[in-house]
Amino acid sequence: MRRRRSAHMVASSGDWDPSSIAMKQVHGVLASYPAIRTMRTVISTLSALSTSLVAAAVFCPLVLFSTRSATAQAAAPSAASPAALAPSSAPIPSGAPATPATTASTGARATMVLTPAPPQPVLPVVNLASLERGAVARQPQVLIARSQTLAEEGVVEQARSGYLPQLTATGQYSFGTYHAASGVATSSVTPGGFWIFTLGATQLIYDFGQTVGKWDAAKDTVEADRATEKATVFQILVNVRSAYFTARADKDLVGVQQETLTDQERHLAQVKGFVDVGTQPQIALAQQQAAVASARVALIQAQNSYETAKAQLNQAAGVRGDTQYDVGDEQIAEIADEDAPLETLMSRAIAARPEIASFAKQRIAQNDTIAAAKGSYGPTISAFGNVNQYTDDLGVKSRTPHADEANWSQPLWQVGGLLSWPFFQGGLTQGQVRQAEAVLSGIDAQEANEILQVQLQVDSARLAVRASKASIGAAEDAERSSHEQLRLAEQRYATGVGSIIELNDAQVAYTTAAAQLVQARYQLASARAQLLAALGRT
Repeated sequence: MRRRRSAHMVASSGDWDPSSIAMKQVHGVLASYPAIRTMRTVISTLSALSTSLVAAAVFCPLVLFSTRSATAQAAAPSAASPAALAPSSAPIPSGAPATPATTASTGARATMVLTPAPPQPVLPVVNLASLERGAVARQPQVLIARSQTLAEEGVVEQARSGYLPQLTATGQYSFGTYHAASGVATSSVTPGGFWIFTLGATQLIYDFGQTVGKWDAAKDTVEADRATEKATVFQILVNVRSAYFTARADKDLVGVQQETLTDQERHLAQVKGFVDVGTQPQIALAQQQAAVASARVALIQAQNSYETAKAQLNQAAGVRGDTQYDVGDEQIAEIADEDAPLETLMSRAIAARPEIASFAKQRIAQNDTIAAAKGSYGPTISAFGNVNQYTDDLGVKSRTPHADEANWSQPLWQVGGLLSWPFFQGGLTQGQVRQAEAVLSGIDAQEANEILQVQLQVDSARLAVRASKASIGAAEDAERSSHEQLRLAEQRYATGVGSIIELNDAQVAYTTAAAQLVQARYQLASARAQLLAALGRT
């Protein structure tokens, strides 16, 4: 009766089906076992998770691809473009990262709203050639060396003056009493003033090499100072180039840190989405927020280093002004003989370095100084001549009691020769000669030391160029490998296979490799600048 009633009830409801009744009975029996109930719960959870992972696998690679493409573009996306609407892929202007407007945490969820930074003004680009020209024209060290050369040219004129006639005009006035003639045999003592006008000339004939030695020494010293001035210019150019390439490297490092911050912010949006749907724990979001903050700090530090490098560049180039400019992207081209052996480079450096030429001129000048000092052992022969004119202010034309008044207004003249020989001066000339010879020995020692210094500079620059070229290849390989590592880590994390730790490690590895590549390129440019200076080339 009970079975019939049940069958009747089912039939009357319109759902009577023998197979469905059997299935319901089977489900009822299975549901009575706890293990079966647990298995059903696990299966339903896995089904929901697989659906979420499939959606993420389809959506996240598209986001990654669109972000990479938007970042690689030179122009910023428009406000209406999808890249501009998506906070995870909007590029941030260099020097002004996006700033979090609000960060709220409610329970297990955290929300970060990124506001784009205001557009930055376009700064003028300063190239290396203009800085070099300005440094040569206005750098204080160059001006100091140039003034020293001009001062020595004045010494040349002083030394040459000994060869030219020396003309002297004098006027003398005396007041007192003197004898005024009043007759043939009588005179009177009369007070009054007395004038004497004299025009004299002297000409050196021979002084046993004293004047010519001083003149030649002064001329050779000018040549030495010009070589020193050229060496100063070379050093200033090295300083400008080194500071320029330092600033250029810091500028590229700003770009590396900016890219890192953009990637970390994109990862943050991705982690937040996973945490919201429950596929990642809350700690993953906290870790990524810390990574974004660290990347922002690194970007600020890189920007400050860039500004500091430009300030140092201003000092090296002798520029008075601020750092509101950008450096260009110049590189020093490969030097034709940068891979030549040390002996070849040293011979070329010795022939071209202005410091070596300066020492050679100093040696010649000092030999001339020694010759001039030894000339003091001999006499000096010169000629002279003068004309005298006498008058008084009383109209009395006599200088003596019996002077002829008719000859009073006639000028007096005389010419003659002079021989001066200070044959004993207490050892003065001998001491001067010994001093000059000691200075010559010091010049020889300084030149030998400079040659050793040149050898060190050439060898160091040559080795630095070789090491930098090898480092660039290794750094490029490391950058490519770490970039691929980051790409794979992003894909693994997007599909739920990788972890946030793996993703952050890949990001750090890529940032480090990119920075190493920047430094390797800077070191090569700087090493070539040092090699050019070591070889005496501009």
